[in-house]
Order: sequence, then structure tokens, then C-alpha cells
Amino acid sequence: MFDFSSGRLLQIAIQLLAVVAILPIHEFAHAYIADKLGDTTARKMGRLTINPLHHLDLIGTVCLIFTGFGWAKPVIVDPGAFKNPKRGMAVVAAAGPISNLLLALVYMLIVKVLIVFFGGNDSGVGHFLIQIFYILTYISVSLAIFNLLPVPPLDGSRIAGLFLPDKAYFGLMRYERYISIAIFLLLFTGILSRPLSIVNGVVMNFLDFITQPVNLLAGLIH
Repeated sequence: MFDFSSGRLLQIAIQLLAVVAILPIHEFAHAYIADKLGDTTARKMGRLTINPLHHLDLIGTVCLIFTGFGWAKPVIVDPGAFKNPKRGMAVVAAAGPISNLLLALVYMLIVKVLIVFFGGNDSGVGHFLIQIFYILTYISVSLAIFNLLPVPPLDGSRIAGLFLPDKAYFGLMRYERYISIAIFLLLFTGILSRPLSIVNGVVMNFLDFITQPVNLLAGLIH
């Protein structure tokens, strides 16, 4: 349906756009929910904003632009500020991937509206915009799925921790640094690419399905 062979320069440009359009939303979601649950750490550190300059990590940004995988500065959270620290950490962690999935839904809706507006033309400005928003949708989904892996330091480990005994949870967190190194190695060697791409495809198909009413509405209008 979409042609991704538009050149390396376009790919880098879209990934740069993702840096300012996706990563800050993810971190803001963490900060916002933590603040709502009583932890003002992120607010005091100036992270309660969608301004990319407050969230971006230099190395993570460069990696995202040139490899397609990157990260922002993690939001600092104080579990002691929550009435139930483990539950609070799980809710704050879940906010990031959920924000990415909601953002992906918005981008997919934009894709469908652009398709309706510009028709099936496979060239020109319309096709260019459709490709951009489709790739942004995919990047947002990818970030959500990756962060839901139940291994530290990813958000999924905090969510999984809600269902683990305290001893097992804190024991796992002791090895966070080593596990994160292992995850990065698996990513860069491509071992994780296949299973993650399968899950990403399932989610993309679901987003495509639930946004079909846009096409139906367009058909009724025309």
C-alpha cells in the first residue's frame, strides 16, 4: 500500500520528526501521571511539558535518527510519594506506552483522512504526507510495544512488578543494568526484530480496522 523506498534522507527526516513528535509525549505522560498521583519530582525538574528540549537525550536522539531505535531522558519518579508505591510505579509506567498507542491512533486517523482527501494517487504531496504519518504511526506503535516488554528498565517491568511478589520484583531490579545491556545487544543484533515486528504488525492492523469508519463516512459523503 505504501512505498518506503523514498530514500535514506527522507527516512532520517521522518525519524527526526519522530524525536520531537513522539518521544516527548511518552515522557510527558509519565510525568503527568506521576504528578497526579502525588509525586512532584517531575514538575520540579521541568518535565511536566511536551517541549522536546526538556526531554531529549543527545545519544538517544542520534541513535533514533540513524538506527531507528532511540530513547529520551527518563522521568525521575519517587515511589515513596505514592500511597501504594508498587501500584503507583505500574500506573506511571503504563502511561508512556498508552500515550504512544493513543498517538498512533491519531496518526492513523490522519492517514485515513489524507487518503480520502487525496484519493489513491501514488505521487505528489498527498502521497508524501500519507507516508509520513503512516511511518509516524508505526514508530509510535513500535515504541509502545518495545516499552511493554516486561524487563527492566523498560516500562513493562514496572507493570509486571504489580503482579510479582516484592522479593522477586526487587530482586529483578537489582540486575536492571545488566538486563538493559542484554536488551540493547539483542536489539542491535536483530534477534528481537522479528518478534517485535510481528506484534507491531498486529497492532497496526488493529488500528487500520478501527479507523475504517473514516473510509465509510467518506463513501457516504461522496
